[in-house]
Amino acid sequence: MDNKKLFDALERSNPWWKGNFELEYKPRVIYEEIGRFMKNRQIISLTGLRRTGKTTILLKIVKDSIATYTKENIIYFSFDDFRDIKLKEVIDVYFELMKKNNSESLLFLFDEIQKVPGWEEQLKRIYDENKKFKFVISGSESLFIRKGARESLAGRMFEFQIKTLSFKEFLDFKEKSFDNFQLYRKEILSEFKSFLYCNGFPEIINENEEIIKKYIKENVVERIIYRDIPQIVQIENPEILSQMFNIIAKEPGQMIQMDKIARELNISRQTASNYLDYLEKSFLIKKLYNFSRNARKTQTRLKKYYPVILFSEEIENREIFGSVFETFIVNELDAEFFWRDTYKNEVDVILKEKEIIPIEIKVSSIDTKSLNLFMNKFKLNKGIILTYDKEEVIGKVKIIPFYKYLLRGGDFKNG
Repeated sequence: MDNKKLFDALERSNPWWKGNFELEYKPRVIYEEIGRFMKNRQIISLTGLRRTGKTTILLKIVKDSIATYTKENIIYFSFDDFRDIKLKEVIDVYFELMKKNNSESLLFLFDEIQKVPGWEEQLKRIYDENKKFKFVISGSESLFIRKGARESLAGRMFEFQIKTLSFKEFLDFKEKSFDNFQLYRKEILSEFKSFLYCNGFPEIINENEEIIKKYIKENVVERIIYRDIPQIVQIENPEILSQMFNIIAKEPGQMIQMDKIARELNISRQTASNYLDYLEKSFLIKKLYNFSRNARKTQTRLKKYYPVILFSEEIENREIFGSVFETFIVNELDAEFFWRDTYKNEVDVILKEKEIIPIEIKVSSIDTKSLNLFMNKFKLNKGIILTYDKEEVIGKVKIIPFYKYLLRGGDFKNG
């Protein structure tokens, strides 16, 4: 590798070495959480869907770390255009350029690190050998898609997923605040429609529908399926991967039987399983487990799959808006569980944090039967139905407009 090219890239990427550093940044909830772990020695890892703002968060870490580190001891480097070099080469060239050595406390921020073959073992070795180095790494969706990648850094890393904006963050980014939900109901629902179109991607929250549609299709979905995933793992035919994603995107919340989808796509069961795993690790789809207090049963039962991205065609189709709304809520709540019994009684989301909270998602008609069955089975005294705009209480079930629940942080009592 030509050292001059690396010198130029390092100089260009680290403007704070020579002067003041200004950054346009809007607060993200996840950033506060990351900040609590910056003093620990462990590697900070940022993963997530493409174009969610990971690089901006890295640069925010730079700006906030200038008070802790000497400016010249903070090093940002993107491997997007440097896929054939080793991590140590970057560090050695930095030492040469800045006349530094490994005796000082240094903060390295490595962006798009997954582009480097074998980056996991390289980073592990450098981390183990240099106690004064702090690493923050970032990669697009495929950072840990390779089998064993995460395991090789076990105990050395704290991982954070950078998601698209939540509905509340979306409103904050647009500098809109609605304290009186009843008074501003129409405005909130109008903003919600805009949010659905942009899917919470920060760069396009103020763009028109045509640009949004092209951006999501070309810069996110197609790039992940046809470029990013095949660069990391062997994909014989990315078109089949695309077909699998479209099956889930067009019918959100379906329970996928591996044998059935394998036959439908004319691939082996193992390939179908691998492809689903790649889509999930790329954050294009989300998997929900059938809730049980028995962990083994949870793992063996059929899972439900949702797309993480909504498309304008579905949003505009009134006949399937219920599925669109359900998909939005599942993603917004970062749901991990649903519940379905042998009689096909079903609850859309089961939150399992300090307590178990069953949540149904309804656009129009209200039915509390499945919620009550679940609550009786697990001896719970409350359940929630999130609606588009209805509000009432039926027995132990509280029916809440989604915006009240989400914009107040999921506070059940104040819903």
